[in-house]
Amino acid sequence: MLSLALPGRVFVCVTATDMRKSFDGLSAVVREHLKRDPLAGDLFVFRNRRGDRLKLLYWDEDGLAVWAKRLEEGTFQFPAPNSDDEAVEVKATELALILGGIELRSVERRRRYRRPATS
Repeated sequence: MLSLALPGRVFVCVTATDMRKSFDGLSAVVREHLKRDPLAGDLFVFRNRRGDRLKLLYWDEDGLAVWAKRLEEGTFQFPAPNSDDEAVEVKATELALILGGIELRSVERRRRYRRPATS
């Protein structure tokens, strides 16, 4: 069982990523394609073209950490992008559903309070 102190934000890269990449390669994808800072404390999720391998990259207080998973059967279902963005922000609970093999499209989200955005 993996137990992470998940950051406030989780970004899923919706395009396929070469799973041979590690710390530096995934950090470059975060900077160049996702237009984010890999050292900001956010968690970034990548998968391969077939969808049976997944890597997470995150800053762990004093260095980058990479976590990987390979499925023996089945695939990971990632959310569809809303626009031309290469990353979709998801909640930690949605990441748990992805890792657990549950399709986010089939899940019905109940209404919850959201604080209005301030200008």
